[in-house]
Amino acid sequence: MGSVYGENIRLTIFGQSHSPAIGVTVDGIPAGEHIDMEELRAFLSRRAPGQNAYSTARKEADLPEFVGGLFEGVTCGAPLAAIIRNTDTRSGDYSNLKTVPRPGHADYVASVKYGGHQDYTGGGHFSGRLTAPLCIAGGVMKQFLAAQGIQIISRIAAIGGVSDNGALTESTAEKEFPVVDDVQGEKMRARIAEMREQGDSVGGIVECTVLGLPVGLGDPMFGGMENRLAQIIFGIPAVKGLEFGTGFGVAELLGSENNDDFIMDNGVVKTETNHCGGILGGITNGMPLTFRVAFKPTPSIAKVQKSVNLLEGQAEDLVVRGRHDPCIVPRAVPCVEAAAAIAVYDALLGRRKEN
Repeated sequence: MGSVYGENIRLTIFGQSHSPAIGVTVDGIPAGEHIDMEELRAFLSRRAPGQNAYSTARKEADLPEFVGGLFEGVTCGAPLAAIIRNTDTRSGDYSNLKTVPRPGHADYVASVKYGGHQDYTGGGHFSGRLTAPLCIAGGVMKQFLAAQGIQIISRIAAIGGVSDNGALTESTAEKEFPVVDDVQGEKMRARIAEMREQGDSVGGIVECTVLGLPVGLGDPMFGGMENRLAQIIFGIPAVKGLEFGTGFGVAELLGSENNDDFIMDNGVVKTETNHCGGILGGITNGMPLTFRVAFKPTPSIAKVQKSVNLLEGQAEDLVVRGRHDPCIVPRAVPCVEAAAAIAVYDALLGRRKEN
């Protein structure tokens, strides 16, 4: 059940990095929702590989093929199903990983868990390639949310110790490198290029904001919006940290500093600050829902690393072959938006049932 998500929808992702196709099914989407295919393709292109110097050289068009759930471009009540065909695979680059696992990757634990029957080519179903079908579902649900006045925006907040400047107040989706401050963005790109030259990789942080949410989404305890978002965001490979609002920074504040005072604004209850990130008691309070996601450096690097030969039970140096991103953060930005859209849409359907 590791590839299934949702309470009011049931989202399932299937396939592996080098399988003939990867895909997604979503059950529970109401009939009558229109999908703009051109808008969806534009969203998917933000994640697609092989488009610039800071991503993998693997080239995939990532064009979705809908095989169920649509009739004349509108959801018809049947489960929505779509696939993306894998066309540029080089499975031979991974032949040594069957017995010599990569440090920082799932190769070793997958070998033990699945008794050596795991698909080790391209990382199998642990690969970041599986975020493409996640983005199909999330891109569709972003459209559904936008029709209700809910907008999801994001940016690269930091890469390799270089931080973006300014506040995230509008979409960066039209930018090739999605930051607020383009000067800082150039510094980030230089940092990525430096790591590529050294055969290494670098991580970073993605910031995301959801605007226009109503009060009342989510539930206390285990059904809170933080919980719902965390479950799907940690489904994005390489995510190692998540914080909402001021996040870990609240540990350094006093209660009088951290509490968000309530005010009336044109007859609407709001808060003067937003340390809570738009969530109180697991429930949205009508303010922007803000969070930040930390991504580790890509584990597949060109440097010689220490590993072990699982068949011979002895140490062995490993040189990773294949095509890999020196930094996955730029391509992860739409993945975070997709995950947020899915979680919010699922919670919104639950709220409708309550009413």
